Amino acid sequence: MELSTSIIFFAFCVFFSSFIVSFSQTKKLSIVKEPVSFPRNFLFGTASSCYQFEGAFLSDGKGLNNWDVFTHEAGHIVDGSNGDIALDHYNRYEEDIKLMEDMGVNSFRFSISWERILPKGMHGDVNMAGIQHYNKLIDALLNKGIQPFVTLTHYDIPQELEDRYGGWLSPKIQSDFGYYADMCFKYFGDRVKYWVTINEPNVIAVRGYRLGTFPPVRCSGLFGNCSVGNSEREPFIAAHNMILSHASAVTIYRTKYQERQGGMVGISLNTQWYEPFSNSSQDNYATQRARSFVYNW
Repeated sequence: MELSTSIIFFAFCVFFSSFIVSFSQTKKLSIVKEPVSFPRNFLFGTASSCYQFEGAFLSDGKGLNNWDVFTHEAGHIVDGSNGDIALDHYNRYEEDIKLMEDMGVNSFRFSISWERILPKGMHGDVNMAGIQHYNKLIDALLNKGIQPFVTLTHYDIPQELEDRYGGWLSPKIQSDFGYYADMCFKYFGDRVKYWVTINEPNVIAVRGYRLGTFPPVRCSGLFGNCSVGNSEREPFIAAHNMILSHASAVTIYRTKYQERQGGMVGISLNTQWYEPFSNSSQDNYATQRARSFVYNW
């Protein structure tokens, strides 16, 4: 995976801000009197995901996604809330960009709604209203000097693909995801230079297919309360197909677009840190296995 100094700085910024918050709760920080300047390529930004932010869940030709269906089924969300409106970012993105400008940030990570671009995946037409929306969003960001960091899928997939062949449990999704990625690179890649294929596939595998707390609510045995699923087997099948879907998108970008568009592409993982309980060889090996299971995607 390609990395740049700017992405490393961006990740460090997120980590460091979390560290400062937790540190300030336990110890008074000394005041730095001298002004601090960041390198010219330091990207300081905000982030979002389409289901949590956009709303407009059936506007302008958008299809249903797995979270639309999941949150509308009774019993999944404690208070019965959903993302039908969310923060209404779809309709109020200009106001949101003004807030970013006022904050002084120079980057914004957001995810594209797969089902807003391809309501039926590769089995239907491209929804040009969705293309136009993200074109306007990207242009508005760049006009304010804010670099877009674009995630192709942040937990959501078109419900059509879940119904048609089982979503991430089928190798067919590799072609669907590659086709979707190709459309995004084609329509937005002239301006987007930072791409993330899949947000936290390790979370999707565990919560969707082992514990059953995320869609498609699949689990078995003592792992959760689901009507279907196999908690011992399906998380690995889903993970396998997500890794190969990521590889498909990366290959398409590198072979068709990267040379002329000049961007980069990677993946975003949910990470946890593990330390051995003792200095024993057994605990050290267990720690290495745990780290590898989380990081080595």
